Amino acid sequence: MHTADVVIIGGGIVGSSIAWHLTSAGCKNVLVLERESSQGKGSTGKSMGGVRAQFSTPVNIQLSLYSIPFYARFDEVLDHPSGYRPQGYLFLATQDSHLAYLRANFDRQKALGLQTVELLQSDDIRKMLPQLRSDDLLGGSFCSTDGFVDPYSVMTGFMARATEQGVTLWRSAEVTGISVDQNGVSGLETSRGPVTTRVIVNAAGAWAAHVAKLAGVNLPVEPLRRMLIPSEPFDDFPHSAPMVVDLSSGFHFRPEGRGFLLAWNDPEETTSFNTNFENSFIEKVLLHAADRVPVFDNLAINPKRCWAGLYEMSPDHHAILGSVPGVPGFFLANGFSGHGVMHSPATGKILADLILYGKTKVVDDISVLGFERFGKGELLHETAIL
Repeated sequence: MHTADVVIIGGGIVGSSIAWHLTSAGCKNVLVLERESSQGKGSTGKSMGGVRAQFSTPVNIQLSLYSIPFYARFDEVLDHPSGYRPQGYLFLATQDSHLAYLRANFDRQKALGLQTVELLQSDDIRKMLPQLRSDDLLGGSFCSTDGFVDPYSVMTGFMARATEQGVTLWRSAEVTGISVDQNGVSGLETSRGPVTTRVIVNAAGAWAAHVAKLAGVNLPVEPLRRMLIPSEPFDDFPHSAPMVVDLSSGFHFRPEGRGFLLAWNDPEETTSFNTNFENSFIEKVLLHAADRVPVFDNLAINPKRCWAGLYEMSPDHHAILGSVPGVPGFFLANGFSGHGVMHSPATGKILADLILYGKTKVVDDISVLGFERFGKGELLHETAIL
């Protein structure tokens, strides 16, 4: 029988960050359970890797204000590359409502201490990226510390240092049962044998609802397929470009290797565990791409290199962090809705704080991300879902 102070279910980027933050705070007897034979086969290894502080809700902005500076010093602190490239995020506005949205966000971001965000006129955008079609642009916003990371490398770095600090990682370890007694969680059954523990963290990504159900908790997290399209090498658009987000269509893209990585939220996508890439998606995205970036008309795509991953969606597209009332010792780090990679440093710190001290200073009010908000009808509102 294995005994651990904390068991983390899920060895992706979020679980790995929590493990590292716990051991860094002195909690050494931590067990991470990864159901796959290697880490990163879930959402982590298939992520677009964007990191941004340009959000509209205070809590998401604060999660980024912890996470992005952390990424900036990741290589030094963890002696492992994060791949952080602060090339920025550029949001393009083509309607007055977009401008109003970006202005309100800008004011909120500035008030919370984000120094590097700026509002742009359409002429500023033309100077920055003359290759964009700009006849319909009214302006935009840009933040120079936003950018991208290498999610797989970040996960590997967190876990390498965590294991050095005492974490045990079980691969090919599926959780089949969670036991609860009058004092809360008491242990779990796994494909590698039983484990006794009083603290379990659900960091199971798109499979989080299944894990929660084992503890008798109905968690409103659903998987949603997101398809990504890398181009072949392409030199007619600058590789120093930021992540460009066209608010009129939701199309967004960024440099990747010698080409570009293209994404678009298909409004017809429905929740499922389907991770098959559909070749018909390429044409839909290329229409949006060539519309905003005329030179992308010549972009070559190899369908064999495209992939699909899963977002873990919560009803209000915000993370669900913290303990579950009525099940002492059962903690959630779920429902990131596409922001798990960028917010993994803050999530690791918050969960470690809550487990060890019962409170955290990373955000002003962590209760807004609490599980109870769904029962109370206190959902958060984030309008630009990427």
